[in-house]
Amino acid sequence: MARIFIVFGTRPEAIKMAPVVKAFVADPAFETIVCVTGQHRSMLDQALELFDIKPDIDLDIMQPGQTLANVTTATLNGLDTLFSENRPDAVLVHGDTTTAMAAALAAFYRQIPVGHVEAGLRTGNLAAPWPEEMNRRFIDMVSRWLFAPTETSAAALQNEGVEDERITVTGNTVIDALLSVSEELRHDPDRTALLDKKFAFLDQQKRLIVVTGHRRENFDGGLERMCHALAQLATRGDVEIVYPVHLNENVQRAASAVLEDTSGIHLIDPQDYLPFVYLMDRADLLISDSGGIQEEAPSLGKPVLVTRDVTERPEAITAGTCRLVGTCTETIVAEAEKLLDDPDEYARVSAITNPYGDGHAAPRIVEAMKNAI
Repeated sequence: MARIFIVFGTRPEAIKMAPVVKAFVADPAFETIVCVTGQHRSMLDQALELFDIKPDIDLDIMQPGQTLANVTTATLNGLDTLFSENRPDAVLVHGDTTTAMAAALAAFYRQIPVGHVEAGLRTGNLAAPWPEEMNRRFIDMVSRWLFAPTETSAAALQNEGVEDERITVTGNTVIDALLSVSEELRHDPDRTALLDKKFAFLDQQKRLIVVTGHRRENFDGGLERMCHALAQLATRGDVEIVYPVHLNENVQRAASAVLEDTSGIHLIDPQDYLPFVYLMDRADLLISDSGGIQEEAPSLGKPVLVTRDVTERPEAITAGTCRLVGTCTETIVAEAEKLLDDPDEYARVSAITNPYGDGHAAPRIVEAMKNAI
């Protein structure tokens, strides 16, 4: 059996790696060890519970007011000891978090081969997103196996000189996760009824806009401008806005300063993945700077306005399921109203096929690793 360490530390990583964990655990060719860092403690635990994943190792590094340097050094020190004691045949990391970067570095120092799930995403701008663009470039540089979600991300790697034999196009694992959770909701009326009750405050006669925002590059005024756009959209009277506000104090401050007690806008706590999928499915429109939402919403037929100036996920922009609108208040309002007020345009965007995969990314990753090892 090949010993595989799967390392992650945040909720988005947990969601996207859950199908990978389950696929490896089910394959007798591998001894799978799941290690979490706890970079995002409570939100990580929510995802682990939903997907019924019990980590073998929990570094539990989260500290109040932690910096990126704190996360990096705690992860690096913790994993260096573990890798020395367990000597895995390979380490799998996901995406572009500080946990993923530090785990790849720890493996590199121990000369353990790394597999990078969701490789090849690029904006070309180290400041946007920051520090994620640096993280993913570094991880791709030291990884032996690069699991690119799309042909576009594979081409980005090839343009940087990565050999073809190191690249496998798999689709995005978040689609695997989304489809499994959506299927669960469709076949569990009791759970759906509980969610209907949880969100009974929503007016079924109004169109629903679901919002998220957390990117660091938007902390310097961008979030406030987005919030002003939401306040303006709420005055239409025919829409209702739900904004699960990220726990980061910069996000909390911007949302409360602009939107607190605004009619038609509900500022709620961050949601577990299951209720958030429920909200996405009920939504008419999403406004977000989240990478995952750019990938997930098209599978549900939901348009997304991306509140960023650049994105490492150009496939959805090219396909037309997402629109890059930045954080200009007037632009966000104008683009939202185009979709809300033009039924033909809305129907056209909603019908576009999701460019991010078919829900079978995890089995492709397992098969590629089996062939390689």
